[in-house]
Amino acid sequence: MAYWLMKSEPDAFGIDDLKARPKKTEPWDGVRNYQARNFMRDDMKMGDQIFFYHSNCKVPGIVGIAEVSSKPYPDPTQFDPDSKYFDPKSDPDDPRWILIDVKYQRHLKRVISLAEIKEHAEALGDFALTRKGNRLSIMPVTEAQWDYLLGLEQT
Repeated sequence: MAYWLMKSEPDAFGIDDLKARPKKTEPWDGVRNYQARNFMRDDMKMGDQIFFYHSNCKVPGIVGIAEVSSKPYPDPTQFDPDSKYFDPKSDPDDPRWILIDVKYQRHLKRVISLAEIKEHAEALGDFALTRKGNRLSIMPVTEAQWDYLLGLEQT
C-alpha cells in the first residue's frame, strides 16, 4: 500500500462533498498536470490511502482520509466541450488525461493545518507539501510521514 496527499479547494469540492456522494465515492477529475496525472496513472493502486487536503481556504490543511477505489481510467471531462477541463488536443484513442476514483473514509478529529505541518518540517524530512515552490495537487507521502501526521491528529 502507498500513501498520498490530494488537494482540493473546499468551495469547489471538499471532504463533506465526498462524504455526501453516493457510495461516498467520486472520480478525481480535472487534473491537468502531467506529474500528478502520472502519479494516478502509474503509481496509485486500489486501497492506497489518501490525506484529503483543503487548499486555497482560510485554514489550509489535512481534513480527512480517503482511499483509491478504482484503477485509472480516462477522464471524460477532457472530451466534453462544455467542461472547463476540455482538452481539444486529447485523442479518445489515446487519452491524455486519466483519473482514479476516491472513496471517503473519515474526517480527521481536527484539521492539521499547513502552518502546523510546517512546524514539523524537520521531523517530516523531504515532504513534498513543505518543499518550496511545490504546487502539485497530488503528491506521495511516505509511510513514516503518514504515521507522523496521523499522530498529530491526537495532539
